[in-house]
Amino acid sequence: MSALRALRQLTASSSRVVAVRQLSTVSHRFVPSLAARIVSIPTNARAFSVSARRFGEGAVDITLSQKLTEELKYEEETAAGFPETPGFLSQFLKTNPWEIQDSLGNDEVVMTRTFGNEKIRLMFSIADMDAMEEDFESEESESEGQENDGDDPLHTFPIRASLSITKTTGPGCLNVDMIAQEGHFVVENVAFYQDAKLGTELTAEADWKRRGVYLGPQFETLDVGVQEEIEKYLAERGVNETAALFIPEYAEWKEQKVSM
Repeated sequence: MSALRALRQLTASSSRVVAVRQLSTVSHRFVPSLAARIVSIPTNARAFSVSARRFGEGAVDITLSQKLTEELKYEEETAAGFPETPGFLSQFLKTNPWEIQDSLGNDEVVMTRTFGNEKIRLMFSIADMDAMEEDFESEESESEGQENDGDDPLHTFPIRASLSITKTTGPGCLNVDMIAQEGHFVVENVAFYQDAKLGTELTAEADWKRRGVYLGPQFETLDVGVQEEIEKYLAERGVNETAALFIPEYAEWKEQKVSM
């Protein structure tokens, strides 16, 4: 019996050795090819394919695509009814010395003109138009119910504007921050910069430097006589009711044109 048991153990040991050798051989052949396949596949390929597949199989993808198509069609039809140069713009340029600089894809609009030896730049943007309009509508809703003894007031949403005036014969720059609303400009602040470049440069660095300069008291805290003279000074340079009416109208037209 001991001889038979020894023979069985020897047979089992031999089988395990052969199995290990075969597994080792298979592993050596299989691992390099597997490693080569892993190296040849970009690490982000699987993640990208899964993300793209999931993005294209959303529950609302088809509905969203249809709504976007409808919106695009509506905008194209609306744009077809808009002239390349609206009548109000042609009329304004015909009767006023302002020039309009408006670049496609840019939120900002620049109005420029000269007045004697002065260079005047008036800038406004449609970027914050929605927020300003919401605030304006909120103020209107609060005033509802009040009696109106005269004609209905002119309703135009407010647009922030920035004015700079420089002289070719002297240093410095006068900057005025204001809001065009209901046919007139509401002056918020008036500041004078000794360095004209600092007052007119449209860079992040210049803007940061301007924030560190003391601008003086708020316009509304000045003597009423001073306020009136500054308003006359601006009106004489074309910063008047006509410009205050034009800016919101142009901003609305530009916003509609950009959205198309």
